Amino acid sequence: MRRLRHGRILLWLARALVVAACLVPLYWILNVSLSTSQALYKTPLDYFPRPPTLENFRAVFRVNQFPRNVLNSFVVASLTTLLTLVLGSPAAYALARLRVRRKNVILATFLGLAIFPAIGMIGPLYIAMARLALINRYPALVLPYTLLSLPLAIWILTQFFSTLPGSLEDAALVDGCTPVQAFVRVILPLSAPGLATSAVLIFIFAWNEFLFALIMTSTPESRTVPVALALFAGLHELPWATIAAATVVSVLPVLALVALFQRRIVEGLTSGVER
Repeated sequence: MRRLRHGRILLWLARALVVAACLVPLYWILNVSLSTSQALYKTPLDYFPRPPTLENFRAVFRVNQFPRNVLNSFVVASLTTLLTLVLGSPAAYALARLRVRRKNVILATFLGLAIFPAIGMIGPLYIAMARLALINRYPALVLPYTLLSLPLAIWILTQFFSTLPGSLEDAALVDGCTPVQAFVRVILPLSAPGLATSAVLIFIFAWNEFLFALIMTSTPESRTVPVALALFAGLHELPWATIAAATVVSVLPVLALVALFQRRIVEGLTSGVER
């Protein structure tokens, strides 16, 4: 009993450390964003803003292009997520349902492509986008992001579709549905957890991606949030409080998305384990 109790205590301590490691950076960024520039250089440091101020957030939105940068990130991430799911769902469904030879090799290949270093393809993609006159436009980011997101989305959705019984399609076909209608009307609604998991992961990747956004955009109006944050520094100073406020603004949409689909994400991530 003592060993079991000690084990539980150690487990809860480990969980608390993990939670603290995740929350402390967020708390500190929020603390800095609500502090004045003078308070950041005080010794000893204040662990709570005294007094708190919203001036840093006002300064962020006084930057002419930052609201546009947030909009760019939202549009690019949303279009990437939609296009990846539209292309990836049928491919994953085919792999899950059809008798494909060496299916595991194909899935392993997709997983390998998902971790392929993006810097290895940035040069050819930039040349292609430049010849198509897409630099500084949404497709210059949406198309590469979709290319990078598809392997992981197909891998996740294939695992999820495999957990659904094949009798669902048989019943839909008996009721008069075509295979496409059975997929759209029956399988996709039941696959909401897997789709939500894939959508959130894709959205977060597209929202946070920096390398392609830096290379494919060269004007302030076309940049996304990560690039805008990297270029926030002044010529002779670093406005830490303003940068922290901009970081909080950029993190809020992702936190809201994860909170909104939290239950679906957990269901999607654990569906393969339950099987």
